[in-house]
Amino acid sequence: MKSDRGWISIWQSIALWFVPVLFLGIFFFIPLGKIINLSGIFQHGLQLTQGEWGAVVRPLTFTIFQAVVSTVLTLCIGIPGAYVLSHFRFTGRELIKAALIVPFILPTVVVASCFNSLLGPHGMINELLMTIFHLQSPPIALLNSFWAIILGHIFYNTSLVILVVGEAWSKMNPNYETSARVLGANRFQTALHITFPLLTPSVLASSLLVFIFDFTSFGVVLLLGGPAFATLEVEIFIQATQMLNLRLATVMSLIQIVMTLGLAAVYAGVSHGQSFELTPHFKRGEALKSSPFPQKIFSLGVLTVLFMFFFTPLIALVTRSMTSYQSGSSIGIPFFGGASWSYYSELFINRHGSLFYVPPYEAVFNSLLFATITVFITLPLGVLIVLALRQPHRINRILDPLIMLPLGSSAVTLGLGLLLAFNTTALYKIPFPVLLPIAHGLVALPLVVRIIQPAIDAIPVNLAFSARILGADRWHVLRDIEFPLLKQPVIVSSIFAFSVSLGEFGATTFLNRPDYPTIPIVIYRFLTHPGQVNYGQAMAMSTILMVLCILSILCIQLTDQTNRERK
Repeated sequence: MKSDRGWISIWQSIALWFVPVLFLGIFFFIPLGKIINLSGIFQHGLQLTQGEWGAVVRPLTFTIFQAVVSTVLTLCIGIPGAYVLSHFRFTGRELIKAALIVPFILPTVVVASCFNSLLGPHGMINELLMTIFHLQSPPIALLNSFWAIILGHIFYNTSLVILVVGEAWSKMNPNYETSARVLGANRFQTALHITFPLLTPSVLASSLLVFIFDFTSFGVVLLLGGPAFATLEVEIFIQATQMLNLRLATVMSLIQIVMTLGLAAVYAGVSHGQSFELTPHFKRGEALKSSPFPQKIFSLGVLTVLFMFFFTPLIALVTRSMTSYQSGSSIGIPFFGGASWSYYSELFINRHGSLFYVPPYEAVFNSLLFATITVFITLPLGVLIVLALRQPHRINRILDPLIMLPLGSSAVTLGLGLLLAFNTTALYKIPFPVLLPIAHGLVALPLVVRIIQPAIDAIPVNLAFSARILGADRWHVLRDIEFPLLKQPVIVSSIFAFSVSLGEFGATTFLNRPDYPTIPIVIYRFLTHPGQVNYGQAMAMSTILMVLCILSILCIQLTDQTNRERK
């Protein structure tokens, strides 16, 4: 009997894994094999000319350097923010914590547009300074510089540090610090010997995660750094699309995959120790108004920096998209010249009479369509994978890490691999770009699995056993017991997959069709073409995409709040 149950478990696991493994095999491992084969590593090794090695080493060195600088400065802002938000209670704290999620989920093209609207040649600060001091040219030239890249990365990833470290800090047992102070330790000694060692796992985990995001950054570097700066990700794009050197692009992709997966493995090892010595029943939070005066000043200073750094670019983007358009203006539109919807109305006008014109508002429909298809691809696959992982079989130990591999690969590499694998097949030649939502699905699938899996693991096993004893078959157990309990995480994972697809830019640059542009592609086109109208349309489209992403986060929060109220 025991043997029969074992065989049933094996066949259930095989049946549940079949479609997800087939999907990954066709659309991830075959493209990955194409990249490896084209690189020639198995035939000739990494035999590159001296010039080719220089073309690889230069962007690789810069990629590591900018990722290190970005990560260190992100920690410098994120750790004080985590301290204030985890230690003090004040009006609006929960609103600030929720709002800090917004920069992290924004697409990179929107982040670039935010800083363009704030610090660009026609941004809010330059226009203000030009108006006050009657200047004829912008006094701040920050865009297309190294520090523009760093600012974009800090803006993009600081919220991650605040959320991860702040959560660990809020659950730390305060009795350890109190005992140290009673035994004679001062604040510095307590922090050095008690607080920092307990926070080390969460700080290391968040640092590695931020470093991985900075290491694989594409849109921020491409749009804020300009042609003088190229990370490995950007160089892959340039070599493949502009230089048409696919072999060198694939070699770079292979190097990036190995390094990214290595970093992901280190992160997985570090994250296992993240909860060390943390006690969830402790919740910090004293009233800020009753704290000592130095702590008040420090906390208010940190909150001011967070507000200025995170909310000013968002405000500048929305404001810049609603400034009036004046044809024939040589210097630019006065930023504070009055609100107008002219840039939004320009989205409906083919001003140059192009025969290949696609109205930008159609990009909104295309992005929503691709995002919807992405959800329909990832959600069934994610549910099948989670149900398969619930089966007690050793095959899960092998297949579970394989599902996470697309998360360790860059979007540019995924797009390049799919293009190499399917550019001569009917799947690529059909008019509709079906490979686009497939690429988005590869990026979103690991997130969907990791959101649903904890929920299904929390379902008591005895519920299914009791139902089976009472005569219910496996389908009725799924329909009447497990699926209702999974409703909330399924909705949340669907919204996350939808948001990921809306803002995906790296793979889309390879697989996009001219007649099916997405919002990020349209924004990129506007930002890379001169003219006030193009600039204004980029701001308008970025605002639309930002609003769509914020609505997605609000849907997640409303779903979570509704679920808590029902409990």
